[in-house]
Amino acid sequence: MGQTIPAATLGRLRKLNLAMGLLHLAQGIAMLLLSSGFALPVTTSFLEFDPAAGRLEPVTETLFDLRIGPLVALFLFLSAIAHFCLAAPGINGWYNRNLQKGVNYARWMEYALSSSVMIVVIVMLTGMYDAVSLMLIFSLNATMILFGWMMERHNQTTQKADWTSYWFGCLAGAVPWVAVALYLFGSGGEGGGPPAFVYWIFFSIFIFFNVFAVNMALQYKKVGPWRDYVFGERMYIVLSLVAKSLLAWQVWAGTLRPV
Repeated sequence: MGQTIPAATLGRLRKLNLAMGLLHLAQGIAMLLLSSGFALPVTTSFLEFDPAAGRLEPVTETLFDLRIGPLVALFLFLSAIAHFCLAAPGINGWYNRNLQKGVNYARWMEYALSSSVMIVVIVMLTGMYDAVSLMLIFSLNATMILFGWMMERHNQTTQKADWTSYWFGCLAGAVPWVAVALYLFGSGGEGGGPPAFVYWIFFSIFIFFNVFAVNMALQYKKVGPWRDYVFGERMYIVLSLVAKSLLAWQVWAGTLRPV
């Protein structure tokens, strides 16, 4: 997917990264300043022998309470740092050289962290608090992103796009959303389950996560303007801003607004 990208185009892309960094940074700061102290428990479960009952009994303990406001700010700050780094002297040159080859490794590094924090926020709002489960959800989502890295890296050496990494990434990325759906739609009886805003988060962010995959598919299928790798790069940047902003402010409106 290598191509020669004009210097003017790369200059505009650098300005776009600076602007996106500022927007993410501003939202992250706002999230810290405007959010309540709302927190959710992170728990652990184990078996303990109950001598009275003469059998093993499940025990759940709270390890700590995790404040959601700073967690939401974290994925915004991670994006801000990434955008500022890509616009910085030295790193910007590395970024531009990779774009000419049809890859952006920095994107996958940032997404592996920021989108994984996003999915942890979502699953916690549906009621998943177990520390090991949260760790596995984070890891599966990061694995999905790293398959995107492999897709771009591998296809530097192929004449025709090899979709193996893409489909493995889709498989890994589907599991956290199945887990969210099970918690979301299997919870509660009459009047039970999470509040309405959590359902809106589920559907809206699920759609955006899938649009990222569509963007990559259009790049490798070379459909219309996606023949230009930089167009797909701009789409990634815009999608990242919209998805993170949408999740952040939906969470804030639903549960982080000071009472």
